[in-house]
Amino acid sequence: MTTKLEVTPQTIVGDLLNAYPELEDKLIEIAPVFSKLKNPILRRTIAKVTTLKQASVVANISVAVLINTLRKAVNQDELKVNEENKKSETVPNWISKEKIKVEYDACLDLENGVHPAGKVTKEILGLENDEIYLLITPFVPAPLIKIVEEKGFKTFSEKAGETIVYNYISKK
Repeated sequence: MTTKLEVTPQTIVGDLLNAYPELEDKLIEIAPVFSKLKNPILRRTIAKVTTLKQASVVANISVAVLINTLRKAVNQDELKVNEENKKSETVPNWISKEKIKVEYDACLDLENGVHPAGKVTKEILGLENDEIYLLITPFVPAPLIKIVEEKGFKTFSEKAGETIVYNYISKK
């Protein structure tokens, strides 16, 4: 008997679904935004790099709820998960509409399975001082946010509608 994958905040969504294909419907039940995983292109791209912790941000749900709901579904004991409440509801003072240099609505690209990471990481390099790159997505693109922050940029995401998120990116 092989040991199945343990479900933790660091578990990659793609690995989870490979080990437990039956959890796809459970994920969609937890948060309808995960229905995008049915798109084979998104499944092959985004699911390969997104952790469950990042997925909880995308779905706007507690990482503990997500992890333990999935663990229960595969007969794993409940896990104590530390919640990082990094959400700042107030818009940072560095954001202003006048400073937006580039605006990229990635909704259609994402719908067609085109991951915006390459385009965004290339285009943000052209930002000067306090200029802003506005990335529009249907959900918080947590893995991409992490990538640009690791490259030395500051970010802020705000919900602009039921399925629209404005992600502001600027140099630190």
